[in-house]
Amino acid sequence: MNCDDILKKLKTSSDPKAVEGMARYGINPENTYGISIPILRNLAKEIGKDHALAQQLWASGIHEARILASMVDDPQMVTEEQIESWVKDFDSWDVCDQCCMNLFEKTKFAYQKAGAWSSNDKEFIKRTAFVLMARVAVSDKKAADAQFKPFFLLIKREAGDDRNFVKKAVNWALRQIGKRNHNLNRRAIQTAEEIQGMESKSAKWIAADALRELTSPAVQQRLRG
Repeated sequence: MNCDDILKKLKTSSDPKAVEGMARYGINPENTYGISIPILRNLAKEIGKDHALAQQLWASGIHEARILASMVDDPQMVTEEQIESWVKDFDSWDVCDQCCMNLFEKTKFAYQKAGAWSSNDKEFIKRTAFVLMARVAVSDKKAADAQFKPFFLLIKREAGDDRNFVKKAVNWALRQIGKRNHNLNRRAIQTAEEIQGMESKSAKWIAADALRELTSPAVQQRLRG
């Protein structure tokens, strides 16, 4: 199945009503077909890993084709040039999150870019940094605590950013790192308490929401266990 065949298949599956619904959830409706993630995942399984095809799908500019590209690309073949190019194209939170989950977190650049992009002025590039922090906290089971501790400073530094897609990702990163183990939980709670004292609505929301989960009986019991 070549790129043209895939793009035609995506177009025939388009759902204008779904696009309208996606727009209500903050997803950019431009060049969007309204195809669900499960359908894209099934198509990705059918295609298999194909680095060259992923580049072609991404270049199409089609919303779903770009998510599919992140599913079929080979993380071992992703270059720093590619990852820097793709992140600049992010125009929607779901493309950002899917790329992080399907591809970016599996590359050798994940931790490096999480730090580097955390101070970027562009909303979706900055979001990508904190989504990566959240994702590696969940998926990188072998990582040492030392790999996550620098993220606390970045989380605190950027907690005052009141842009919706940034503050939600900052909160996500803090919660996921803090649920990793008991030591990181204590550090995350301490960071949340420090953030809570900042004169910023977004910081106070991030802190309150994170503390609610990180100190909850369910999380504490799981960490003790």
